[in-house]
Amino acid sequence: MLKPRKAIVGLPPYQSPILGRANLNLDLNENAAGCSPRVLERLRKLSPQEVARYPLREGGERVVANFLSVEPGQVLLTNGVDDALLVLFATYLGDSDEMILADPTFVMYPFLGRALGAQVVRVRSGADLSFPTGALIGSISPRTRLIAIANPNNPTGGVIPRVDLLRIVETAPNAAVLVDEAYFDFCGETMIPELARHRNLFVARTFSKAYGLAGLRLGALIGVPDQVEYVRRFCPPFNVNAVVLACLEESLADQEFVSESVRQAREGRDRLVKLCQELKLDYWPSQTNFVLVRIGSMCRPFVEAMRQRGVMVRDMSASPGCEGCVRITMATPQQMDELLQAMRAAIEDVRSGASRS
Repeated sequence: MLKPRKAIVGLPPYQSPILGRANLNLDLNENAAGCSPRVLERLRKLSPQEVARYPLREGGERVVANFLSVEPGQVLLTNGVDDALLVLFATYLGDSDEMILADPTFVMYPFLGRALGAQVVRVRSGADLSFPTGALIGSISPRTRLIAIANPNNPTGGVIPRVDLLRIVETAPNAAVLVDEAYFDFCGETMIPELARHRNLFVARTFSKAYGLAGLRLGALIGVPDQVEYVRRFCPPFNVNAVVLACLEESLADQEFVSESVRQAREGRDRLVKLCQELKLDYWPSQTNFVLVRIGSMCRPFVEAMRQRGVMVRDMSASPGCEGCVRITMATPQQMDELLQAMRAAIEDVRSGASRS
């Protein structure tokens, strides 16, 4: 009888968080403003030949390398960052190997680690959800083959000091250390300049957030050339579609759009934080396009009350340390008006309901 690997048999199915697209979707950290008009114009000009031919990923890698001021051999383009995680993890992780992560963090890290049969070592953050640098370093062992870190972190939005990241990289020279910079554009902190001095360091970037290309799927993995070459061996040759590669240069060129996306996210964060203070809700300072807010025992009714008002927010209660918390993506000024109005009414509803029960 055919059976899958043991790691797959014991792996809980990944449940897509997408519940529908009829509402104001502020639950997936997408760019609510869409994408650059220059990207849309390039899409309209796609030729039948561009669609019919296999994509040339290498040309896009040269474009991204030039933009990041690194060598083309340091860049591997992927079908979104999830694809980058898969090929990186599969390159360095095997049965009985250890990978380390700090909870709470991006859900795909432990999911992929378990799927590959690795032992996932989860280091819990403190009550304030600050990054547990000391505890993570203390968990590094001779079996540690990979350490995955989101910076800024998802779902807290916090930034880990560079000195802490360097301590981790230097303490684990025999492990691949991934610093996932999916939200780099909102904070400006990067480890790319450290790649030349640390051969075990990898940096991931995405075009799904500030650039608004989540639907086209494009990510990048950056490292030292010889290590990236090992990852490239496992990567399918045509994993990045021709459509997004055709739009890449226009997307990178429109930094005015990116800057405006970042500006709107920061303005939205300030407005949401002000409302949280008014409503006496705890929140975490964020350097991303989202804010983590603690609703408490009313979290589930709150999420439903928001949905009924046409606004989707993400219940993060299943993430370690985030019980009773929601993650809310920032939006355009007009959409933020709608969000804040709905949030004020939803909190009033659930609090009045709780007082009556």
